[in-house]
Amino acid sequence: MIHYIYADQLKNFPVLADSMFKDRAYQFKDRHNWDVNVNENGHEIDQYDAMNPLYVIWQNEDGTHGGSIRIMPTVGQIMTNDYFSHLTDGVKISSPVIWECTRFCLAPGAGPNVAAALLAAGLELGIRFGLDQAIGVIYTRTHAIYRRIGWVPEIIGTDGDDREAISIGVWDISTEARDELCRKSGISADDMAYWFDASFNANFNDESLAAA
Repeated sequence: MIHYIYADQLKNFPVLADSMFKDRAYQFKDRHNWDVNVNENGHEIDQYDAMNPLYVIWQNEDGTHGGSIRIMPTVGQIMTNDYFSHLTDGVKISSPVIWECTRFCLAPGAGPNVAAALLAAGLELGIRFGLDQAIGVIYTRTHAIYRRIGWVPEIIGTDGDDREAISIGVWDISTEARDELCRKSGISADDMAYWFDASFNANFNDESLAAA
């Protein structure tokens, strides 16, 4: 199932939070050898996690992290503007209807539907929040994931060569895209809407999640 959780609420979800940050460490540090910091708890956490971002998280049946995306409004400080403005010709991206998605992470052994479910959940959020577009920093080697899922970004800038090239992608937000990703994930749009409403209209903790 999907949860939308702000950073200051993660303390209410210790199992989910611990496994998410550990999975991020494995994916970005161990597998991709990114220059990221991993703390003494084995968590990959950066400066943006301290800015109370919103996480879209797939929770496995045992309560652990199956996949996640970190989402932040572009009217505040974001990774694209801080570190990758050379990919936008120095143009600062800042709009109330464009939000940034980073740290797209899949847990080891994540099911084949998890990536599509996360992106569908991101679209659900965008539709509910009245957003027009999402932006994100992606590697060339991950383009195949978006092509396979069927939500392909427009590339507005690229640096580097081959699979290690880094790009800024822009995704349009629409109900049609959400419905298609729901179909590919095997999760109905009604379930996505229910999970969104549950996350924003109730206070949950690990015990109530286990009973859900």
